[in-house]
Amino acid sequence: MIDKERLAQKCSTWNIALSPAQLDLLDRYAELLVDYNQKVNLTAITSPEGIEDRHFADSLLFAAQPEVTGKLVDVGTGAGFPGVVAKIYKPDLQLTLMEPTGKRVDFLKYLCGELGLTGIEFAKERAEEAARKIWREQFDVACARAVAALPVLCEYCLPLVRQGGLFIALKGPEADAEAKAAANALKKLGGQYRETRTFTLPDGSARGLVVCEKISQTPTVYPRNGGKIAKKPL
Repeated sequence: MIDKERLAQKCSTWNIALSPAQLDLLDRYAELLVDYNQKVNLTAITSPEGIEDRHFADSLLFAAQPEVTGKLVDVGTGAGFPGVVAKIYKPDLQLTLMEPTGKRVDFLKYLCGELGLTGIEFAKERAEEAARKIWREQFDVACARAVAALPVLCEYCLPLVRQGGLFIALKGPEADAEAKAAANALKKLGGQYRETRTFTLPDGSARGLVVCEKISQTPTVYPRNGGKIAKKPL
């Protein structure tokens, strides 16, 4: 399916080394994704090189960050990006895949079973509801990719992160502007902006990893319900 040598070469430019076994898992992942996508809408990107660049290389760039360790929650994971790729790259991660759509959760369970991945929790939950349950402030790292604007994402993700943990948002060329727009949300939710790490993906598109620290507990009034979060961002 994918060109494993080509993907390995692209990732080597970021000093990301993939073993033959990891490349085999990613190749199988791509096959399962494209096949399952025929019956459930998982992704608009189905070409081998598109999957390599926009899904795998992008997710590996996140996974390779040194802070991505311990308990990771991938909020709105969809087809498993970046969470499942991060688990392939760092097998010791304790991964929770959080996704509200049942058909996508079914795919994730099937995918991880086929790939032989263990130590994964599947949470069929909206993040704002999950943060009022057992998952509140339970994670070392929360991540989100292509879900919402950063002020909205902060309210979805920061309540899930323990004090001292991190929220890392995978953003595009407007990452710095979004980080500035999220300043008020971060302050109210117990977060603090650390930095934006900028990269260029193999297809030439810009990627910004917005790194935010959880410096104090999130007040119990947050997160609000989903409608308020989207309509009136903090």
